[in-house]
Amino acid sequence: MRLWYSKKAPEFDSKISKSVLHPFAVRDYKGHTLNLYQGCQHRCGYCYATYVWSPEFYNKIYAKSNAPEVLENQLKAWKSKAMEPVMISSATDAYQPAELKFELTRRCVKVLQKYNVPYYVFTKSTLISRDLELHKQYKDNCFLVWSITTCNELIRRTIEPGTPPASVMFEVIKKFSDSGIRCAVNIDPIIPLVTDSPMDFESILDNCLRAGVKFVFGATLRLRADIWERMKTIFKLLHKGNNTIEEYTRLYHFIEPLKQGYNLTVDKFYSDTIIENLKQAVMSRGMFFDFPHLIGSRYIETKNNQLTLMDFI
Repeated sequence: MRLWYSKKAPEFDSKISKSVLHPFAVRDYKGHTLNLYQGCQHRCGYCYATYVWSPEFYNKIYAKSNAPEVLENQLKAWKSKAMEPVMISSATDAYQPAELKFELTRRCVKVLQKYNVPYYVFTKSTLISRDLELHKQYKDNCFLVWSITTCNELIRRTIEPGTPPASVMFEVIKKFSDSGIRCAVNIDPIIPLVTDSPMDFESILDNCLRAGVKFVFGATLRLRADIWERMKTIFKLLHKGNNTIEEYTRLYHFIEPLKQGYNLTVDKFYSDTIIENLKQAVMSRGMFFDFPHLIGSRYIETKNNQLTLMDFI
């Protein structure tokens, strides 16, 4: 069953939030997240945000309609003069089609800029082009990251049918990098037996080089019961046989059926090998295999006190 496929556009709705800025930590990175939408129209089969509490994730998009006002109130009430960077859209895309209607990302970016807060934007969208000038005026204190899984159109249309082609995304990235805005590409997830070949990496990285991308990083696919069910459908659509399913049970060390509540990472030797291969391919092209480490805090009172991402890279 194609649980995440639909020819119908999702339903849009609004909701009110009490807070929108939340602390965030992963590995060595600490900061805050800002997710302005619940649900996502990109319909990525591997999506990690499709938890049981959001069963309509692909088909009903909620916009946090009061987000700009709530964000400004939270920043006004900030007790410390210092603040770590904000990651815009750790769960859903800030520039998915709902942004055309609600413009929450644009309005919240203006609030962050007003209070001199550094931010990252994570997206798979080309709609971000609309805000090029907005980000350009803040280019020393923001970082834009595109998530690109594959340059293979057949695979893309199967695993993430709501996203634009990689070729179009790279055209947009070049516009931003040509404007002096820091750009990165996150190859995540790297899908075993689907997007993990040297040819897959070379295609993405050569496009990164042409588009002026300086930073590239990536991670291998994590599995959860709902993701695994969608992945099995993807294998069928890509005409991959039962051997692929068997290989996954070996790579992820589980026995069918995959139980609810388990989050599985791929075999360490496989992951280390794939990531090292990607790292070498990135570095051989003169790019950095990393996301910039942001150290310390940021003053948010006045522009005279403003520190920029450049001070922490």
